[in-house]
Amino acid sequence: MAKIAVIGICGNSTFMTVDHFHQNGETLKADSIFTELGGKGINQAVAAKRFGAEVSFLGAAGADCINSCKEFTTKNAINGFWVKKENENTASAFILTDKNGENRVTVYRGAELCIDDVEIFEDEIKSSDVLLLQNEVPEAVNEKAIEIANESNVKVILNPAPARTLKKELCDKIYLVVPNEQEKEFIGDAVLENCITTLGSKGCLVNGEIIPAIKTNVVDTTGAGDTFCGVLAVCIAEGMDLKTSCVRAVTASGLSVSKKHVIDSIPKREEVERRMKNE
Repeated sequence: MAKIAVIGICGNSTFMTVDHFHQNGETLKADSIFTELGGKGINQAVAAKRFGAEVSFLGAAGADCINSCKEFTTKNAINGFWVKKENENTASAFILTDKNGENRVTVYRGAELCIDDVEIFEDEIKSSDVLLLQNEVPEAVNEKAIEIANESNVKVILNPAPARTLKKELCDKIYLVVPNEQEKEFIGDAVLENCITTLGSKGCLVNGEIIPAIKTNVVDTTGAGDTFCGVLAVCIAEGMDLKTSCVRAVTASGLSVSKKHVIDSIPKREEVERRMKNE
């Protein structure tokens, strides 16, 4: 069984649906509201687990939410490593989804990991096939984790969201960077050599080839990129080539946008394989 180590955030996600997004000065009335735990890291961990991997997750939380976070990883059969941050609130995200299923996300970073926290996760990194990271944690935390992974020849996949400048020397230590089009433009091609670009409704770009998205009824695009990254990490850990991995990841992300919200929309492996057989 593939083993994936994930470092990221987990916090409260609040979803509201609207007819359209705000214009300047406009107040909108939401049609619905829904809350769940989420965050790029924990979403990707769930996606990797549902695709069949053993998954460990390192995250920080405040006293307001740490018990819920612990219960969440236990419920989803993820090996959770939690750092309690006193006098800090847990991260939160607010997601608006319009009638076309497109979304706008605002994140409050809240309780954050520090570089010393990575030590409690060192053995998990070293014993994993892939270390999966995002930019929702401080850069120093990712750098420390990458250093540990490199020492044990563990492949590192970085989803550089939200976008921030990446050092060339750091990219050289990463097996694969997975940005969307906007993040890739911000970072620049000069530091991105081994790169898969997610293209939203168009699929993804790998080695100059577009892997097209599956045909589906788009309800909510929130979390589609996280589903892609989690499934991609498992496929690579299992030894699949990049194209084969991307076909599965694109199929999983396509299935996820056909349902509302994030956690409930992330498909299991058998759903992905069944859809691929029927294509």
